[in-house]
Amino acid sequence: MDLKVPIAITDELSEEVINATGLLDLASGEIFRIEYQDWDVAESGLPWEGEDYEFTSGTLSNNGKDVEFKVDVNQVTGQYSVSATELLEIKVRAAQLFAGITGPALALSGGTGGQSAAKPAVKTAAKPAPGAKPRGSRYH
Repeated sequence: MDLKVPIAITDELSEEVINATGLLDLASGEIFRIEYQDWDVAESGLPWEGEDYEFTSGTLSNNGKDVEFKVDVNQVTGQYSVSATELLEIKVRAAQLFAGITGPALALSGGTGGQSAAKPAVKTAAKPAPGAKPRGSRYH
């Protein structure tokens, strides 16, 4: 599935904030089509190339509600992206904020958008009989 959502991007410099827009791919975490506002890349370079660059963040908005998140910048390739952990957090927070779906409900649905999903089997260790000596290694 190809699901890209528009986001706002903020590059924080020591004494300046650079705003941009882009498309976040919710499957891969990559950010495409970055367009800077009031920033001339040909003249000033990319915001993250300067010594005063501090960090980049993103905002996903829907009906006046926002989800803010950390954006990683690969300073070799110039690719903006979101880590897998951060991407999962964005999806959970967005579902909670935009659709009123709770984290546990989202996890139980298996990310199927509310369609039922089989619960994974959980193995439990058998308890030793009272007074029995523990077997096996003392390491996990």
